[in-house]
Amino acid sequence: MRKGRISALRAFLAGEAAGGFVLIAAAALAMLVANLPATADWYAHVLHAETGPVLSATLGPMTIHLWINDALMALFFLLVGLEIKREFVDGQLARADQRRLPFIAAATGMAVPALVYLLVVGDHSGLQRGWAIPAATDIAFAIGVMAMLGKRVPAALKLLLTTVAIVDDMGAVAIIALAYTDEIRVIALAGAGVALALLYVMNRRKVMALWPYLVTGAVLWLFVLQSGVHATIAGVATAAFIPIVPTPGAPDAVDSPLHRLEHALAPWVAFVIVPLFAFANAGVALGGFGLSVLAEPVVLGVALGLFVGKQLGVFGGIWGAVRLGIATRPGGVSWAQIYGMALLAGIGFTMSLFVGGLAFPGDAMLVEEVKMGVLAGSLLSAVGGFAVLALAARRA
Repeated sequence: MRKGRISALRAFLAGEAAGGFVLIAAAALAMLVANLPATADWYAHVLHAETGPVLSATLGPMTIHLWINDALMALFFLLVGLEIKREFVDGQLARADQRRLPFIAAATGMAVPALVYLLVVGDHSGLQRGWAIPAATDIAFAIGVMAMLGKRVPAALKLLLTTVAIVDDMGAVAIIALAYTDEIRVIALAGAGVALALLYVMNRRKVMALWPYLVTGAVLWLFVLQSGVHATIAGVATAAFIPIVPTPGAPDAVDSPLHRLEHALAPWVAFVIVPLFAFANAGVALGGFGLSVLAEPVVLGVALGLFVGKQLGVFGGIWGAVRLGIATRPGGVSWAQIYGMALLAGIGFTMSLFVGGLAFPGDAMLVEEVKMGVLAGSLLSAVGGFAVLALAARRA
């Protein structure tokens, strides 16, 4: 049985990307609350209030901040994993020729910002760990800015930005798993392996009910949390085993567990989880900083990595692939519009803040500098991308 429903991703692109606007509002509110004398102390106290229990000896008692970053964000990564799987099985990345351009753009769009960051921080001890901070793109934020231009932006350009960001997310997940895991606890990792094996068996036996996957996924999350690998990886791993009923050229199937879960998760992630993450992580108390902080290696490296590195990497990758005949430019999209899209890819917000917390754990000053760099680079990218796309639409 099939029902005329639009996939979560296509519905997101067809609308006005309201989740992106909510995310922008949450980030602005966090900055306001963190800098008002009447609310600054309250903001810090609430985020770090201990709620218990102790789920990981390394992390200690759970706090509101940990619940948001380690538990709720696992649901964000679950949705990311579902979108990646759907696009590879039944979407815009299903064929090899469809994958070339976004894969090349995402790869160069991650490598160049990392290189820019490393060049800026130089040999400053310990700062090299932040190389991956400017490598990721915030799809909701970027699509939200693009949506402000409405129909002046071709649908093909929105689709290109989305597919590049999805491949970008795959790279970010791999980086989190491989580059920011310092200590492995073998017993907990073995428990995670058993949970993964159970997910695999259910998938092979074509179990179509969602609840066994979600319960096993929760157990997997707990083991991964205790293993030393970041717990959000459990979300992507669980998504890989959720069954999908392909619907090529047709609306999603109501009997497809992946489609059902994606539709159920999408509004919660877009309007609750990601805004909560932004509110909990974007609040930078500016009172203790002067303008000189903008010249600090981490701030400058992250900001330039996002604003300069991303546009060079994404646009350069696409231009090179087209010129070499490896891929073709999307129909009806000008080079100016592709450059505007490449600028918007420099909005790293959610994932960049997330990676920043992993890169410098326990160093509050560096984490604050990361936030300032992310906010500066993302703001410049948003304003620059919007201006270029508006100008390109006027000329067209």
